[in-house]
Amino acid sequence: MKIDDLVRWVSIIIPTMNSSKTIGKCLKSIKAQTYQNIEIFVIDRFSSDNTAEIASRFDASIYLFAGERAAAKNLGISKSKGEFLLFIDSDMILYPTVVEECVTICSDNNRIAGVIIPERSTGSGFWIAVRDFERSLYAGSKIESARFFRRKFAVQVGGFDEDIVFYEESTLPQKIENIGMSVNIRVASFISHNEDGFNLRKWLSKKRYYSISAKSYSNEYGKYAKAQTSVSYRIKIFVVNGNWRNLIRHPILTTGVFILKALEFFASRL
Repeated sequence: MKIDDLVRWVSIIIPTMNSSKTIGKCLKSIKAQTYQNIEIFVIDRFSSDNTAEIASRFDASIYLFAGERAAAKNLGISKSKGEFLLFIDSDMILYPTVVEECVTICSDNNRIAGVIIPERSTGSGFWIAVRDFERSLYAGSKIESARFFRRKFAVQVGGFDEDIVFYEESTLPQKIENIGMSVNIRVASFISHNEDGFNLRKWLSKKRYYSISAKSYSNEYGKYAKAQTSVSYRIKIFVVNGNWRNLIRHPILTTGVFILKALEFFASRL
């Protein structure tokens, strides 16, 4: 797959906080992309480790910012120059053709304003295997959200909703979809999400923190919020498109998924 000589720039925006253990591998995967016209923005929440120092070795533009993730991403949008935007976390590693595939898809169809990139959870331990299995069940559902966008539409709709923490990553694609653009196309290349050292207690604590803005999210984004948070919708996902066969084939992982979702549900209501 080749891109025309008139290459388009992609701005990759990464919110960070004490990410020294993972940011190097993340940035290395960006530098290894088959598509090279990329600028990198690290929006750092005043890390106390050497996150910024590591990022500087990869020619990233670094901005210190104390706000939540949505606001950090919006700062990245304001600083970016690329025609396209990609938002990732510091513990993610991009498959080498991710950016090229996203640019090619958008170049082939002007109606496409957002692209979903599949994620795989990587690392050792039972709960990481459960998380990866769970992700595989959500392909093509409203649980997934686009990460790659045409910048002009992200700017047009005002970026991410800064009042939302719960599902903040889905607020931008929803706003773009509401102006009639497509944000649901999916690429074959994927992102590896390094969840090594996954701590269940910390995970549930984070879910509880996110739930603080759940009501605001539901009020503002009712259609998607209902699907994303509905127990019945999750169950529907688990039984359609052959997913029920996967559940039967992997009884231990299936049990783990239902336990994890139950714990998240109760943690969010404490």
